[in-house]
Amino acid sequence: MRRGDVALALLAVALAAPAPTAAQEPYPTRPITMIVPYTPGTGIDIVARTLGPKITERWGQPVVVDNRPGNSGNIGANAVANAPPTGYTLMTTVITFAMTPALSRTMPYDVLKDFTPVAEVATGSMALAVNPAKLPVKSLAELIAAARARPGQLNYASPGNGTPQHLGMELFKQRLGIDIVHVPYKGSAGAMTDLIGGQVEIAYLPVHTALPFAADGRLRILAVAGDKRSILASDVPSFKELGYANMDIELWYGIFGPAKLPAEIVAKWGRELAAILQLADVKDGFLKQGLAPFYAPSDALGALVKADAERWRAVVEKAGIQPD
Repeated sequence: MRRGDVALALLAVALAAPAPTAAQEPYPTRPITMIVPYTPGTGIDIVARTLGPKITERWGQPVVVDNRPGNSGNIGANAVANAPPTGYTLMTTVITFAMTPALSRTMPYDVLKDFTPVAEVATGSMALAVNPAKLPVKSLAELIAAARARPGQLNYASPGNGTPQHLGMELFKQRLGIDIVHVPYKGSAGAMTDLIGGQVEIAYLPVHTALPFAADGRLRILAVAGDKRSILASDVPSFKELGYANMDIELWYGIFGPAKLPAEIVAKWGRELAAILQLADVKDGFLKQGLAPFYAPSDALGALVKADAERWRAVVEKAGIQPD
C-alpha cells in the first residue's frame, strides 16, 4: 500500500472513532471558576471561598471565586446556565435560587432545566425571635395566641420583599391562619435596629445573629424554624418538635453546574465535597458563620430545589406578593 493510501486509511479510522467527551478527558486540567451570584462577604461567598482552596489542594487546579451580584442573583446564575457543561464553570448559591422564580415576572433561565445539581454543602438555621419588652411572650404557643387575639396589630421585620425571612413568615402566617403585618427594610441592618428598638415586635433571624441579643435579654428566641434543633442553640426547640411541621425556613447552600454536566464530573465533585465537609477546619469555619456543614448528593439537591420552587410559588401566590 502506498504511503498516501496508508495516510488516508488512518484518517478514515480516526474520523470513525468516537470523539472523546469532557468526562473521558482528565478533569480538571485548568482553573475552575466558581460563580457566586451575590456580593463578597455573604454566607454564599464564604462557603465558596472555604471549599475552593480545599478542592485546589486535592486537584492541583485553582478554584477562582467570581462574584457576579445583581438582579436577585439572576446575573450570576444566568452566566452558569449559559456556560458549557465542562465542569469549569460552577455556582455556589442558596435557597433564594428556588424562591426567585416565584418573584420574577421574567426569568432568564429555568431552575429545573438549565442546571445540574452537584451537591448540597451547608445549612443555616433561622430563629423566630421577639422583642420581649414590646411583646412579652415566652413560647411559640403564646406568640400564636397573641397574634390571634390581636389580628393585624403585630408587626414583623424582614430585610426586604421576597427574602427568605419574608417568605418564611408568610408561610408561618398561612399555615396558622394568623395576621401579622410585614414591615420590609432595605437590608438586615435596619430590620435588626428596629427590632431591638421595639419599632417592630417579631422577626426571623439567622440563629447566630440572634444569639448575642438573646443572651443580653434584648431578644427572646422562641423556636428554630426547622425540623431539628440548631447545633448553635441546642436549648431552643424546633418548630417540628413543638408540633408545627412543614413551616421550616432552613437555608440550604448548594453547588450547581450547567445542564448536561457529565455524571462523572458530578460524582467526582460529590466525593471530594463529602470528604472536605468532614474536615475540622472547614466545620469550624462554617460554624463561625452560623452554618452547619451538610452533604447531600446531586439527586437529593435536585429534589429539594423542585420541592422548594413549588412550595414558595404557592406561598407567593397566596400572599399576593408582587416583585419590587
